[in-house]
Amino acid sequence: MTETNPSNDQETIEADVADKDPLFARIPRRDFMKAGAAAGAMGSLAGCTSLLDDSNDHPTAGEVDATVPPGEHDDYYAFLSGGHTGDIRVYGVPSMRQIMRIPVFNMESARGYGFDDQTQEMLEEAGGYTWGDTHHPRPSQTDNEYDGEWLFVNDKANGRMARIDLEYFETDAIIDLPNQQGTHGACALMPDTRYVFGVGELRVPIPNDGRDLDDPSEYGSTLSAMSPDPFDHEWDVRVDCNLDNGDSGKEGEWFFTTSYNSEEGVTEEEMTSADTDYVVAFNIPRIEDAVEAGEYDEINGVPVVDGTEDSPLNDGDEPLVRYIDVPTNPHGVSVTPDGEYAIASGKLDPTCTIIEIDQLNEVDDPNDAIVGRVNVGNGPLHTAYDDRGHAYTTLFVDSQVVKWDIEDAVDAEMGSEDPVIEKHDVHYSPGHLIAAESYTGSPQGDWLIVLNKLSKDRFLPVGPVFPENDQLFYIGDDDAGMELVKDTPAYPEPHDASIVRADRLDPASVYDPDDLELDYISADDEDNFIERDGDEVHIEMYNTRNHFGFEDITVQEGDEVTIRTTNIEEEEDILHSLAIPQHDVNVKTAPQETREVTFTADEPGVYWIYCAYFCSALHLEMRSRLLVEPAD
Repeated sequence: MTETNPSNDQETIEADVADKDPLFARIPRRDFMKAGAAAGAMGSLAGCTSLLDDSNDHPTAGEVDATVPPGEHDDYYAFLSGGHTGDIRVYGVPSMRQIMRIPVFNMESARGYGFDDQTQEMLEEAGGYTWGDTHHPRPSQTDNEYDGEWLFVNDKANGRMARIDLEYFETDAIIDLPNQQGTHGACALMPDTRYVFGVGELRVPIPNDGRDLDDPSEYGSTLSAMSPDPFDHEWDVRVDCNLDNGDSGKEGEWFFTTSYNSEEGVTEEEMTSADTDYVVAFNIPRIEDAVEAGEYDEINGVPVVDGTEDSPLNDGDEPLVRYIDVPTNPHGVSVTPDGEYAIASGKLDPTCTIIEIDQLNEVDDPNDAIVGRVNVGNGPLHTAYDDRGHAYTTLFVDSQVVKWDIEDAVDAEMGSEDPVIEKHDVHYSPGHLIAAESYTGSPQGDWLIVLNKLSKDRFLPVGPVFPENDQLFYIGDDDAGMELVKDTPAYPEPHDASIVRADRLDPASVYDPDDLELDYISADDEDNFIERDGDEVHIEMYNTRNHFGFEDITVQEGDEVTIRTTNIEEEEDILHSLAIPQHDVNVKTAPQETREVTFTADEPGVYWIYCAYFCSALHLEMRSRLLVEPAD
């Protein structure tokens, strides 16, 4: 069902919202927003096409074809969280074909990730966990546009953040955040990715070393800031409540998170007893000044700034952190493309709250920066944007996506449904959604992906664990409305996504040996050798179609064996691997790539080394022997 332009009894709506939302009764609607400020806001947006310019030429719904024929490429990359698989899924849009999976917090045999020495060490140094839960993939930006350099993603399960190199589509760094449990949100500071933020959700004692075990009032959560390159942990800000999702302002000053459990409880009843919780606004320059001035405690080797409500750093005219009252248990927060508003979703309230960002430096009470509250429906979770001033919000309870007008919501009465333009059913219970380049200053306004938690009757039955359902909408035709184009099953449980125009990325098709830490091994004899130093054996050899550099490698039982190997192919898409299953070795090498693996030859015998990628007509003959002689 598609619902358009719903009519409403305004007095009934206001009474209903006031009853459900005490904030509606106590936060005044500022009259100047109804007239002069609204006109001033429009004037200040002159030249900003993201919200004012309706002239962008999008095809009508009837002209759109989401089919991408064989041999043709998609217009966009979509980076979707893998959830419990701990990886990133890469789709093409609009085809919704899965192109690749990028392992992040998980071992993955096809790419040899977690099996070679380098990636194994990276995973070990980042906590040594055996699994992860990816939620929020966020590409790096320059001047509020995706720059194709990095993708960052959080590990909700284990308090970690990872960086993915978009030249090679591989994870190259992971940071363990020692003062966080449950890194939920992840986002970079705009406009130029000066920081990457991990938003810590679960409140614990800081440091979590056995003190204050049963005193939840002493627990806290943190916002963690990392530099993007090198990928280093810079500082934390401690807050009272459970932080949730986050997004950045567009000018490098503010970072926003939703939060819940202002009650500082530990049970469901305790955490849902209050009528309000917060949007937490972090003033990044002021936090930097506090760090520079040494106004922090060092905990687990990280500067931790006190951003709690009662902190002395929040006294006076320039607080580091502002706590903005919103209906209880909010969830998503996102900043509009022009950077004017931060919009938070109610989850347990049918409204989205609109905060005017520039007002946060002007008002004494941060609640006075709230300039709108639109009634969108039951269970609003997350909001994305097009290039024509519209917001799209998922309704978890109603199983719908609602399209609404941002400026109309600012001009309307608090709690009004009038700004709602259209609602469209999805299947079912949507969580996140993402429009093409919605997180940038210039959304594209054509495609929208909705990530649904349930699929039920949408696909062939596969047992009690159902797939989830990613649905593609075309949103470029405002007259025709949102058009559901495709369903795509997803392995549970993904969360969020980012959609990047394909021409913003320039992935390599072969490795540049200068980008790798290990020395290139050519086919020259002097580059291929076997050396022994006591009970350590070091082998360097090339690999290419049909053979490895050595036909036989002889070691002794108990030796620690290190094999370094280079794929010397120059033709793209010719992959090899070095697999020794009995020693849990499976190292992938793409063209011009060098990898190294270390293992112990703990059992005498003959062990075949073979290529696990079908690389040529003589693929089965591409093998070598590892001969492990019995110990004396």
